[in-house]
Amino acid sequence: MVLIAAFVALVFVYSLLSRRLERTVVTAPILFTVGGMLMALVPAESTELALDRAGFLLIAELGLVMTLFTDAARIAPRMLAGAANLPMRLLSTGMLLTLLLGALCAMVVFGDLSWWEAGILTAILAPTDAGLGQVIVNSPRVPQRIRQALNVEAGLNDGLSVPFLLFFIALAEVEGQGVLGQGILLRFLGEQLGYGLLIGLGVGLAGGWLLALARRREWMAEPRTQLGVVALPFACVLISEASGASMFIAAFVAGLAAQLGFREIGRHSVEFAEDWGQLFDYFIFFLFGVLTASVLMDFTLPIALYAVLSLTLIRMLPVAIALRGTGLSRASVLFIGWFGPRGLASIVLALVYLEEQVHLPGESTIRLAVMATVLLSIFAHGFSALPGIRRYATAVEVLDAGAPEHRAAERGSDAAH
Repeated sequence: MVLIAAFVALVFVYSLLSRRLERTVVTAPILFTVGGMLMALVPAESTELALDRAGFLLIAELGLVMTLFTDAARIAPRMLAGAANLPMRLLSTGMLLTLLLGALCAMVVFGDLSWWEAGILTAILAPTDAGLGQVIVNSPRVPQRIRQALNVEAGLNDGLSVPFLLFFIALAEVEGQGVLGQGILLRFLGEQLGYGLLIGLGVGLAGGWLLALARRREWMAEPRTQLGVVALPFACVLISEASGASMFIAAFVAGLAAQLGFREIGRHSVEFAEDWGQLFDYFIFFLFGVLTASVLMDFTLPIALYAVLSLTLIRMLPVAIALRGTGLSRASVLFIGWFGPRGLASIVLALVYLEEQVHLPGESTIRLAVMATVLLSIFAHGFSALPGIRRYATAVEVLDAGAPEHRAAERGSDAAH
């Protein structure tokens, strides 16, 4: 009860000071993470709930499911068409190079990780979190095209990271099992990926069609539309749990598919996410702070080094390569490269990996590296957001009107975490 009471009190305080805090470097993730870390001062028996990984996982999974569904529902497929599209470059070339470079750096820095363990680590840390960079994506001083690129990338790369994570986990489980391992791998991928895809298509297409039908026939009261929309990702969770499929892939695909029948689904899902979904996010950061406080002394030099590399070289070099040929200024490339924070998705994907109970030799290294990277990102990206905007806005102001930064953003979405 002490933990819940502390979180509720912190939510109330944040609501009272939210406008004031918007003008400072203290972001909501910083506030709730620090609040959680301060709970380390409370006697251990009062914070037992925070250390119950099953409960933490459930809350985190629901938060990520809602995020994946909402983000997918807000992304129009036409936004990702064209080779010159910034989000498409970041989500294809940029993400693949991030996975490759992240695994290579993990092998060099830690030495004792297998390739599959390095793949698991980099897949967990590949997604970016627009929630940590909300100041960036909401700032009118940042060109709209740049804001949208970061926003859409963060809206989709968590969903794209899930298949890679499941694939690396499956490979790690069957390593050395020969033909038997190949059969287990194919079955695992079929259940997690294949069933997840089918469930998402079924729930999304049917749900979107029924919502549109109810709207046309005027069966549905406008304020209750949100309830029908929110039921779809939870339906994905229930069906996925019963069939052994990936609820994350199902929710992500359902958000995309539901648009085909009900084009307004993005607006209604966002209304719920903004009203209630943020509480999930804040609670996850709060519990993350509680858990991180207990392992701070376990962070070694290699762990800290990899955290720094993950937010700099592993992120910024792939972004620079992906954006070659776009004509963007060096300031824009650096800005996009730096503001790729790691947050909610990485926390949840790490918990998903731990829940699989693969018990790999490098599990402790993976867990600590993820926690250190997310913790560093929360503070580094939070504190640098306002100064970064000011410096970048000054650099962009001197560009001529025909610069790529000033082109109109691709139409169709403004997805956000």
